[in-house]
Amino acid sequence: MKRNIGILLIIVSIMWVLHTFSKNFMVDPTFEKFISKKDLLLADESLWIFMIRLHILLAIISLLTGPLGVMKKIRIKSMTFHRWNGRFYVLSIILNFIPGLYVSFFATGGWLSTIGFLILNSLWLATTCLGYWYIKKQKVILHSQWMIRSFFLTFSNMLIYIIVAITYNLINMPYEISYIIAVWLCWMINLLVAEIIIRKKICL
Repeated sequence: MKRNIGILLIIVSIMWVLHTFSKNFMVDPTFEKFISKKDLLLADESLWIFMIRLHILLAIISLLTGPLGVMKKIRIKSMTFHRWNGRFYVLSIILNFIPGLYVSFFATGGWLSTIGFLILNSLWLATTCLGYWYIKKQKVILHSQWMIRSFFLTFSNMLIYIIVAITYNLINMPYEISYIIAVWLCWMINLLVAEIIIRKKICL
């Protein structure tokens, strides 16, 4: 069962990477559909598109390296791979803070969504940096716990889509309200799942 959870996380990560890449770089590379749903005009549309592309590409790296870092079997098999994979993971999140910060100020739903995204970006960076800091202090258990929190926050974008699909498409809430709810729930739910994994000592 525990082994299946790890494999499931890898499959979900890969599927979401394929979805995200195809949607944002093939189906709608100019983000025309996404921009049309925004309730404010972008000050510099070309800069926003550059930042959102950078944000997405760095997030894709996080999604690909994240599950490889938290799986115990891979970690035991090659500690060298685990370390280098972890460095790429941490670097992708640190570099993503500025693009994430920028696009947060133009989020659909106004300042409520902006605050939710700012909290998410800060939590993502903080949990990742704490995980890195603890391994430098050779505190392996704390390193593992904080990296699990960081890893599950990486799925926040996916959860936003799921929540919006439920609240907007099924319940027929206004899109802006659905998006605000999704932005706040995504990091709360993912951190809750991470805490369950940690407290139940589920080995991925």
